[in-house]
Amino acid sequence: MGMFNARKPRRFNHQYIYVDERKEKLQKMEESAKRELGMAPEKEFSPEDIRGKFVEGTTHLKRRKKSGKRPVHAGIILIIIGLLLFIWHYLQTGSWTF
Repeated sequence: MGMFNARKPRRFNHQYIYVDERKEKLQKMEESAKRELGMAPEKEFSPEDIRGKFVEGTTHLKRRKKSGKRPVHAGIILIIIGLLLFIWHYLQTGSWTF
């Protein structure tokens, strides 16, 4: 009857090693106090804040962004296909004209 009493896997519990929670809490408190007193500008939502987060979440996009390579555009692909068809036509017929 071991099939019906299967143990559940252990839950994921990630604990940070190099984090000073007290320091982060103090920084948040200072920031909120400065905002209340008007010494710091209000934190506003902007789409630019979110835009880079999706790229940061995936490793392959990070590597592509870091390398600086741009993806091949559809126009370049069409030109290459046309050139290959033209060469194929020459190899089939022996003339450069259609």
